[in-house]
Amino acid sequence: MEDATGLIARTRFSGCGAKLGPGILEKALCGLNQPAWPGLVTDFSGNEDAGLFRLGNGQDLAQTVDFFPPIVDDPFLFGRIAAANALSDIYAMGARPITALALVCFPVRDLPLASLRAMMEGGLDALSEAGCALVGGHSIEDSEPKLGYMVTGLVESGQAWRNNTVREGLSLILTKPIGTGLVNMAMRADCVSAAAREAAWRSMAQLNQVAAGILGGFSVAACTDVTGFGLLGHAAEMAQNEVCGLTLSVGRVALLPDVMDYAAMGLVPEGTRRNREGRGQAILNAGACGAELFDILFDPQTSGGLLAAVPQALADGAVQALQAAGLQACLVGESGGPPGKVSLIP
Repeated sequence: MEDATGLIARTRFSGCGAKLGPGILEKALCGLNQPAWPGLVTDFSGNEDAGLFRLGNGQDLAQTVDFFPPIVDDPFLFGRIAAANALSDIYAMGARPITALALVCFPVRDLPLASLRAMMEGGLDALSEAGCALVGGHSIEDSEPKLGYMVTGLVESGQAWRNNTVREGLSLILTKPIGTGLVNMAMRADCVSAAAREAAWRSMAQLNQVAAGILGGFSVAACTDVTGFGLLGHAAEMAQNEVCGLTLSVGRVALLPDVMDYAAMGLVPEGTRRNREGRGQAILNAGACGAELFDILFDPQTSGGLLAAVPQALADGAVQALQAAGLQACLVGESGGPPGKVSLIP
């Protein structure tokens, strides 16, 4: 991709690294209540990836929204990644996306309109691949470019995947490698390798559509997508139940090329610190991995993969099917341990 516009140099944060930390959000939303709406299945009071509303016709409406500043310089690729990231929440619920609205912030005095056009073309490319219609949007002038989408999907009533329904006897599957935040920091420092850059771009631009479709045949018990709170942050949300926690085998987690080197160089996003502060208390046996890997496990991901819990007897078959489809999927752990906690093992 050509570095035609220098998008990331114009922003303080990149991608999901701009997300507010989980601790900040909890403080802001604490005590915020709304009426008990008929038909409302999930809302902001939980940690679900999308809200669910029962339509009464055998289907539930799934809604989510995501937007962020650029994580790449190429505007078309930025648009595609922004759409893939927004669609991911719908796939994480086991739903099918149907419509989207664009959210655009653009510095009209600093960037050519051709960049905005390319951003929208990239987003439309991903939405079209997903079978999701772009029906409109809203734009404002801003000092930094930002792009995202509000996405609506449908799922059969009672069939949505939830992120806090873990039970004993499950294996954890991750469908993409992690480390996009560190790769972006290396890009900003002008020391990224071509292998790391290309691998991160491919991963972020890839929809979770295929992964969700395959996992749908393997009795998913719980699911989320790994984005701004990092692998450990989102795993901690999955562990928030009264049944059991999770055990993560840190040595089995697939990493993008060279991210261990970037972590050792201190190229750690600010979002990593926020994630550690917000979810660190939920992690047990942090000494099972070194400081660099611990940072990577909290690295804020942009358009990351799905983290799914499936019955242990089906896990190997699920991973094989995902890998046969070209996905870098891996078994990363299992259910078990204290409720509300993620225990790390080598």
